[in-house]
Amino acid sequence: MKTLFIAAATAALVPMAHAAEINIGYSTEFQEKLAEDYGTREGEKLSNDVRKDLEHAFNKAGVDPATVSVTILDAKPNRPTMQQMSDQPGLDAIRSKSIGGMTLKGVAVDASGQVIGDVEYDWYETNIQNVIASSVWGDANRASRNFAKRLAEDVSD
Repeated sequence: MKTLFIAAATAALVPMAHAAEINIGYSTEFQEKLAEDYGTREGEKLSNDVRKDLEHAFNKAGVDPATVSVTILDAKPNRPTMQQMSDQPGLDAIRSKSIGGMTLKGVAVDASGQVIGDVEYDWYETNIQNVIASSVWGDANRASRNFAKRLAEDVSD
């Protein structure tokens, strides 16, 4: 009985596995920014963050779309990326900061192919004095979380 209780408690702590297929791509303009300025590795980081935010938002809202397609239309970092610092040695990872954010578009589809959610969202900090983010993509991550929450709400409506 004790083993059964421990197994049930452990299962409750493990987050629900999300079955949605989440595809994340980039606009042509953002692909160029990644290749020429930010570094392609930064796109992978943003994609992983968006995927995690979507999975969390869908689980929290109790929705399970079959497929989700997201396009990162634009993103701006708060701190210099590794590529930017190697291209411009005068940049400082601690002292250099800027207004960041991200623009995303997402479409969620159910198993029958019906669009059940469609959201375009952008958020950029407007005041440099509010930029206290300690990470390169702090404001973009905030935009990603808000986007994921809105798409989950749109799917649940």
